[in-house]
Amino acid sequence: MDLLDRLLGHDLWTTRQLLRLCEPLGDEALDREFDVGHRSLRATFEHVVFNVEAWTASMAGRPVERGGGRSPAQLADRLDQAAKEFATIARGVADRGAWDETWTDPGDGVERTWGGSIAHLITHSMHHRAQLLYLMRLSGVEDLPEGDVLSWEFDAESEEL
Repeated sequence: MDLLDRLLGHDLWTTRQLLRLCEPLGDEALDREFDVGHRSLRATFEHVVFNVEAWTASMAGRPVERGGGRSPAQLADRLDQAAKEFATIARGVADRGAWDETWTDPGDGVERTWGGSIAHLITHSMHHRAQLLYLMRLSGVEDLPEGDVLSWEFDAESEEL
């Protein structure tokens, strides 16, 4: 497994773990507003998932469309679908060694590098997961994961056994 596979695997798995931990929460807890990030668990999860959908669509040359469901399970399904396509695009870039090649974002006409765009999306999710962990703690969610790559590597390997 190379570094890209680790980053993509960790990114998807960790966000899914947080969504899974929020499945028992009701609408009141999911929509409770705080003075951080996108203000609620649901809004922050939606932002993370929509960004994977939107950037992936843009990199694939498709128009960006708003996603569907808003429950943790529905957001996880949306994330799975978008992350699979994102990983395919990222793996193609890596295989071609095209990290510094550019593409034009159809949404705003800005020329971006493939490597910068892929790194942006992964680190963007990581930034918001830190906010989500804080909001989850404030919401009383217990047994929160560390969220780091080494924990993912250990946990994901243990789950495969």
